[in-house]
Amino acid sequence: QVQPVESGGGLVQAGGSLRLSCAASGGTFSGYAMGWFRQAPRKEREFVAAISWSGGRFLYADSVKGRFTISRDTAKNTVYLQMNSLKVEDTAVYYCAAGGYQAVVAGSADYWGQGTQVTVSS
Repeated sequence: QVQPVESGGGLVQAGGSLRLSCAASGGTFSGYAMGWFRQAPRKEREFVAAISWSGGRFLYADSVKGRFTISRDTAKNTVYLQMNSLKVEDTAVYYCAAGGYQAVVAGSADYWGQGTQVTVSS
């Protein structure tokens, strides 16, 4: 059973960049679509981005389109979220998830990480 493990969160000023990583523990992401979600204080978890197993399909939330890029390195069994032009409203705990593509997009992924905190200051 694969366990996603996120890293790369931290504190950054508005306009800055961060790259989140999601590595596989205890298994492999082979065959799985991957997604990133986030949850801000007192808000529900929301979809951020997804990428298919082949890497040929992408989907982004409107709020991050043009600023965030999801990618995967199958050789390293790792998924990334490059976040540029960060805004205060991007502050949240970011979660990595693995599963079928439609399930990931719907927020019903099979495997979820513990999350990494991203804080954007003004």
